[in-house]
Amino acid sequence: MNQKGEQKMGTESIPKLMVSMAVPSIIAQIINILYNIVDRIYIGHIPGVGAAALTGVGITFPIITLISAFSAFVGMGGAPLAAIWLGKGDRKHAEKILGSGTCLLVIFTVLLMAVFYGFLRPFLYMFGASDATIGYAMDYMYIYLLGTLFVELALGLNPFIISQGRSRIAMISIVIGAVVNIALDPLFIFVFG
Repeated sequence: MNQKGEQKMGTESIPKLMVSMAVPSIIAQIINILYNIVDRIYIGHIPGVGAAALTGVGITFPIITLISAFSAFVGMGGAPLAAIWLGKGDRKHAEKILGSGTCLLVIFTVLLMAVFYGFLRPFLYMFGASDATIGYAMDYMYIYLLGTLFVELALGLNPFIISQGRSRIAMISIVIGAVVNIALDPLFIFVFG
């Protein structure tokens, strides 16, 4: 846990603190949205199959949202608790909450991957896949699920970083993921097929 950020949270004026915390968080959310839009732009431009592939990827949205919800459960529940204990000056208790949150994110990752790898096809059909789109949805989710741990940790631990007054670092972690994704999308889609 970061002492410099903690001091800023306890001594800076509220309006200045709100702006310094909100602006990077808003930018991170916008970049996170662009992350998904760029994926769909590239997929939509795949010659010959772009429309069907784009539909297949769209069908995966409920699963991706569910995965994100588990990380939000930990981050939005644990970070305020850790912040309360940091405010009381009890860093050890705050670190225990952070450790428990991290452990819970890893457990959620294992469970989510097991469920979705085991029952992916029925879930996708339930969410609207057809025989024409199921292959694209399955391919996309098999690759996406490989990164479930990174999604869970990034989204679940970012609120802990923000609660320490380090919203810029949280934003940078989102930006790095988005830039890497945007750079690798055309490589994997158009070069490696």
